[in-house]
Parts: sequence; structure tokens; C-alpha cells
Amino acid sequence: MNVSNLIKETNKQIEQKKKDFAEDIFKGLTQSPKRISSKYFYDDIGSELFQKITTHPDYYPTKTEYEILQDMKDKLPNSLSKDKIDIIELGVGDGHKTNLIIQGFLDANTNVNFYPIDISSKAMTLLEGSIPKHKNLNIHGIVSEYLDGLNYLKNQSENQKIVLFLGSNIGNFNQIESISFLNTLRNQLNINDYALIGFDLKKDTSILNKAYNDSSGYTELFNINLLNRINVELDGNFDLSKFQHYGFYNPILGAMESYLLSKEKQQVQINKISSTISFDYLEPIHLEYSFKFLPSDISYLSKNSGYNVVKNFTDSKNYFTDSLWKAV
Repeated sequence: MNVSNLIKETNKQIEQKKKDFAEDIFKGLTQSPKRISSKYFYDDIGSELFQKITTHPDYYPTKTEYEILQDMKDKLPNSLSKDKIDIIELGVGDGHKTNLIIQGFLDANTNVNFYPIDISSKAMTLLEGSIPKHKNLNIHGIVSEYLDGLNYLKNQSENQKIVLFLGSNIGNFNQIESISFLNTLRNQLNINDYALIGFDLKKDTSILNKAYNDSSGYTELFNINLLNRINVELDGNFDLSKFQHYGFYNPILGAMESYLLSKEKQQVQINKISSTISFDYLEPIHLEYSFKFLPSDISYLSKNSGYNVVKNFTDSKNYFTDSLWKAV
């Protein structure tokens, strides 16, 4: 596998990232209500915990989407009917779902160029061992932000492209943010290119709440790890045992919400931002929204961002949809 690293961080840029983290934590914990951006979940510990969440029996999205892709992998090449295809994935994960799609095209005698885009160079190393080599498969990893990677690839090939945005990653955006992101993605594609996007569907709230409050407590550890990261990187003195995870489905927003709640009235010192943060009993820190969708929501997003829906591939329980869109 060849890898192009578009992120060539200087010491100055690394220091700027540390400064940005400190500033975001200061702003987030001194506003009301308090909040920490979910983009800070994924340090090494957080990434490891997230992998445990996705394989837990209570967490349905990963295994449900895998079943959908397994069922559709032989149908997808017929929808595109090309001898050559560029498969571009935004956020590569461990590659086990992507491998299904790649193998479907290879089984249809399609020549595949696979371009995984991820901000983590470590992700490329892990991916290399999970997708078998094949004479009709070329893999070229791109270490970059999503849109920078797409811009880089725009001039690399004239082949038809299909961009994968799997999981329920689109659910991290509200409707306005989703349309903005999808419009920007559309601008990087040619007419008749495709996107395959994973949407977690609205369903019984007991199923949603169970998935985001797994019985092994991995989600709680994942969220509390944010406080541990502040302790390590910003010299904080959070007592992790004095906070609890709270996740619930908000039917008005149509989203799961995640919080950390202070178990008691307390003060926390964070030395590198020269601040003492006060918490009231059960005061929340907001961490994340995870929006859920109806088929009408998927149609609305596609129409307002430059695509037509070709087909929605859905599991038998209607828990999840992988929606195939064509750029128009």
C-alpha cells in the first residue's frame, strides 16, 4: 500500500494544536451549560474504547451495517457497471466493512483503486493487514482531513468514484451542518459519481438508549476518558470517580445526547489554563449529539446537497440504512 501524508506537522503546528485544545477546554468549561467537543474523544485510549463499544452486543449499528453491506456487496457493482472504479472512504476504521464492498467489485471483475482517507497514519498501518491483496486492487492511503484528501484525489484519476461515509458519522452533524458537509463533498465529485452514506434510523427509544448505555460500561469509560485526557495534557485534577455518564434519546431533536454529570458539588483545578472550574451537584457537561433519521430526512438531505437517491439498502429490522446517492 502506498501512502501520501498531506499532514506534515511542524513543531509549531503541534504546539498550536495543544494551544487549541487548551483554549477549547477553557471556553467549554467556563460557559453555561458546560461542554466539551466530541472531536477530542479520540486519543489512543478513546480510540481503543470506541472499538470495544462497536463490538458490544448492546451496540447495534456496526453489526447491523455489516449485515447490510454483506447483503448488498454483489448488487452494488451492477448499479455502477464499470470496468474500473475508485473507492474512496472517509474515515477508515478497521476496514472490515469496506473489505466487503471491495470484494464485491473484485468478484465482478472490476479493477479497484481504493483510497482510504484518515487523519491518522496509524489507521493506515492497521488497515493494511485487514484487506487481502488482489491483482485487480490498488490501495493508496491518504493521511489528511477528509476534504483536503478529496481535493488531492480530484486530479489523480478520471475513473468513476464512489465515496464511502459509513457508520453513523453523518449523525454527528445537525441538519444545517449535514447539508454544508454534503454540498462540499458534492463539489469534489463529478456528475454521475456516487456516495454511499450510512444513516442510523429512528427506532424504539429503548433500543437507542441501550446502545448508548452499554451494560459493560464502555461508553461511560469512553466519555470519562475526556476528563482523563484533560488531566494528562492540561495538568488537571479531575477525580474521575466523581462523574457519571448520562445518555438519552431526545425525541424533539431526534438525537441521542451524551453528558457527564458531576456527582457532587466540587471544584477542579486545571493548571495549564490557570483555571478552577466549579461544578454544582448533577451539573452536566454536554459531549455529543448523535442524530437519527427517517427516510424522508435522507431524501431531504440528498435533494438539498446535489444528489439523487439511487437506492436505500436497509436491514430487516429497519434499524439502519446505507443510502446510495448519485451526484447530479
